[in-house]
Amino acid sequence: MKTFFIKIANTIGLTDKLVRRRIDAFLQMQATSARTLDVGGGSGPYKKYFPKRVCIDSEAGDGVDFVGDAHDLSIFKDGEFEAVLCTEVLEHLHTPQKAIDEMRRVLKQGGMLILTTRFIFPLHNIPGDYFRFTRYGLAHLLRDWKSVEITEEGTTMDAFAVLCERMGFQTETLGTKFLSVLWLIEAKIVRFFSFLITKEYGEVGGKNKTKNILTSGYFVIARK
Repeated sequence: MKTFFIKIANTIGLTDKLVRRRIDAFLQMQATSARTLDVGGGSGPYKKYFPKRVCIDSEAGDGVDFVGDAHDLSIFKDGEFEAVLCTEVLEHLHTPQKAIDEMRRVLKQGGMLILTTRFIFPLHNIPGDYFRFTRYGLAHLLRDWKSVEITEEGTTMDAFAVLCERMGFQTETLGTKFLSVLWLIEAKIVRFFSFLITKEYGEVGGKNKTKNILTSGYFVIARK
């Protein structure tokens, strides 16, 4: 019964994760044949976009070339790579500045860091889940880079949809996983109400107009 239920949910698109789909689209745009260090890339879900990928991860596995720590990339020389890929890893690093500095070191001058990370998002992959980043925190971590582009992954209402999805994936509702489909349905519906939010501000006083105050995450392109 459970398998049948899951198949139906998959067929009608209820389990189609918004975050995964957007990350894939972003990385497809950044595809490169340059020699790329994939930090924490595991089995390589995006390796098709980076054919000259070299992967370092904390655990051995298919697609992992080196087992190591993102905070210490000393097995690689200065300026060894033309690109560094770090997707959905930064929030799991206990000392993110140290890792960012190491990624910068192994990049050639003019090399590119391609990074995605979370802002409004539930706990995941615990206990190794340490941080959430604002655009201002990311800008600070990348303050020594030549150029930095930080883009919101989605809108404030999109963030609500992502949270509803994760409620469906990570909780039981009234004691059963079967009712979790209600959260997945809510995730599909809530995005249709984006028109309700007409202005957003960076504080309760409404002085500093901004946008996407609840974005689920950020996409970053930084140049050394």
